[in-house]
Amino acid sequence: MLNMNDMTAANLRSAFGGESQAHMRYKVWSDKAEKEGFPNVARLFTAIAYAEEVHASNHFNALGNEEGEFLVASNAGFGVDNTSSHLQWAADGEHFEIHQMYPAYLEVAKMQGEKSAIQSMHYAIEAEKIHEKLYLEAKKAVDKGEDYNVEDIYICDVCGYTAIDGAPDVCPICGARRNKFTAFTK
Repeated sequence: MLNMNDMTAANLRSAFGGESQAHMRYKVWSDKAEKEGFPNVARLFTAIAYAEEVHASNHFNALGNEEGEFLVASNAGFGVDNTSSHLQWAADGEHFEIHQMYPAYLEVAKMQGEKSAIQSMHYAIEAEKIHEKLYLEAKKAVDKGEDYNVEDIYICDVCGYTAIDGAPDVCPICGARRNKFTAFTK
């Protein structure tokens, strides 16, 4: 098997690092939201943390036989404040991925013909669009002193697609069946 092109491999490692850090950051912010009395926001952070884990796993697996130790540069936000700030920071991070990081990484992968990278990045960018929207909706509620009005949250185990109040029969991003969704319920 041929090795992956260096630029695409570096981009996948960077995306893996960013998604891994988002996973952990969202778990920390979930705990803070719970302590501040926003259990639905906490569940939203926990669910999307799982989606970010799915993205990181996809990127890692797309690297295939790339082996070795690498310094991984990735965009990662830090800080613990309040739930409103965390929701804004999360939305900002998703926005960056949607409009800057993944489009650039996708173009390189396409130019280099790296099909596994293209698929992994496509899954992530489409799911991140939903995450940004959900975080901004939740922030509006929190800024009014209310919890986010959401029941169950479903994450596609294949691509990280996020559905509110019911898993679809077929994932609109990757085509996975309903039984491939993990539920985050009250």
